[in-house]
Amino acid sequence: MVKIKMYGTPTCKDCIIAKQVFQELGTDYEFINIVNDAEAAQKAINLNNGVRRIPVILFEDNSILVEPTGEELKTKIASE
Repeated sequence: MVKIKMYGTPTCKDCIIAKQVFQELGTDYEFINIVNDAEAAQKAINLNNGVRRIPVILFEDNSILVEPTGEELKTKIASE
């Protein structure tokens, strides 16, 4: 079962960086494209306290990173 969910868009620069980090580290994740999914877009906004920023990355421990740098994401994944 995938334990990380990433809400974003295919063309978002920070989303692309996050995907590259996941690939580099061999980390399984679920990408949820919010472009044509109003419910998923609203979920991402709600997870981020009403702020519209992506990617919103939800981890198994219910912690969240929003617009993390590649290094921030690597550090978080290493601590899992």
